[in-house]
Amino acid sequence: MPVALRQTDQHFIRTAHRSPMSAAYDHAAALLRTLYDRHIDSGAVLDAAAFPDAERFVRAWPAIRAEALAVARDMPRIPRFHEIMREQYDISANDARDWRMFIMQAYGQPFPRNLSRCPTVASLVAASPDVLSASLSFLAPGKHIPPHRGPFRGILRGYLVLSMPTRADGTPAAVLKVDGHEYRLDEGRFLLWDDTFTHEVWNDSDAVRIVLLLDIRRRGMPRWLTWLSNAVIGVVRLGIRIRGRSIPV
Repeated sequence: MPVALRQTDQHFIRTAHRSPMSAAYDHAAALLRTLYDRHIDSGAVLDAAAFPDAERFVRAWPAIRAEALAVARDMPRIPRFHEIMREQYDISANDARDWRMFIMQAYGQPFPRNLSRCPTVASLVAASPDVLSASLSFLAPGKHIPPHRGPFRGILRGYLVLSMPTRADGTPAAVLKVDGHEYRLDEGRFLLWDDTFTHEVWNDSDAVRIVLLLDIRRRGMPRWLTWLSNAVIGVVRLGIRIRGRSIPV
């Protein structure tokens, strides 16, 4: 794992780039997590059966991979995550290495131009009503995404590995660490997990790691919590629509 930034450097990044909007985002996320934690007791990693369409995505992974590699040829034009969401500056711009995101859909709001470049993903997402967001995540060689937590438990994270660098012994060189457990996943593997648990990622190789990230509606919650989740999702979707063309995708 790469050496982390010094504590003073991390503090400078946080204080220099923190905004009232970022602080409000963090506060709201903390309140939501507390509320959901009182009513959901599942662990950090879930059985993929909790997302019935997972198998369809896994079967299609070679075609999705081909689409992702075609997108990767335009890597310099793919925005860094903090260029899309400034609130993510601390985890995206924490070092001199890139974490780029090619967003095809966000909280139900499609980005047609990007979807048109990935027809397999577009078809799968259209046929999977529980999939709210779909993005290709490109992690540069040596990049470390520091420990962080997602905002609320109304969604689950699907993680389909498309292109995985390997170490000398043939094992995956990029690591996803969730709730203290490390996952080194081969190409074509799918993991369903709750990103409100502390997690981090690092790419210990000299090649780009590519995965398909999905935000998936969580089922099986109390009815009132489902209503709350739908409201949160609706507010986020509205914010995305309002930002519209200002989002660099």
